[in-house]
Amino acid sequence: MLKSLITSRTRLRMLVKFFINAANSGYLNGLALEFDESTNAIRRELNNLSEAGYLIQWKIKNKIFYAANTKHTLFEMLQKIVRKHLGLEEIVESVLSQMGDVSKIILIGDYALGRDTGTIEIILIADKVDTAYVKKLQRKLKNIIERTVLFYINCSISDDAIVLYDNSNPETTPQDS
Repeated sequence: MLKSLITSRTRLRMLVKFFINAANSGYLNGLALEFDESTNAIRRELNNLSEAGYLIQWKIKNKIFYAANTKHTLFEMLQKIVRKHLGLEEIVESVLSQMGDVSKIILIGDYALGRDTGTIEIILIADKVDTAYVKKLQRKLKNIIERTVLFYINCSISDDAIVLYDNSNPETTPQDS
């Protein structure tokens, strides 16, 4: 979806990094290593996104760190677009439409850290889970969103987790987190 709109692969990776989770941050050389890109390409995109107000920056010692500007008027919209681009909304909708007793859907792993590696890891917190359906859903989602989806049932949650759905919180809907 976004690949046709945003032709810069580096910019798209930056948007995923910073807008999948507002807690994600990075600095020039670290991002260049993470994305396996030149520092010039990273610097150019960091400058463009910062000048537009989408990123904030701060200095620690000799490093300038960047993160999403959560106060920007388009922050929530950009976050939803990035999550839709990655297929996260499709995952939530697919799980909820067939498995009504799911209480939480949680994103973990590389995607929670803003790395578009091709494997999305999801924890499902639920009382009863049809494992045959989960395996079928994994295959179906791979065809739809073009990424591998791995589901873990009732596992412990890491610090870098992103709650995509929580039915114990009435303010959290499948689109919010």
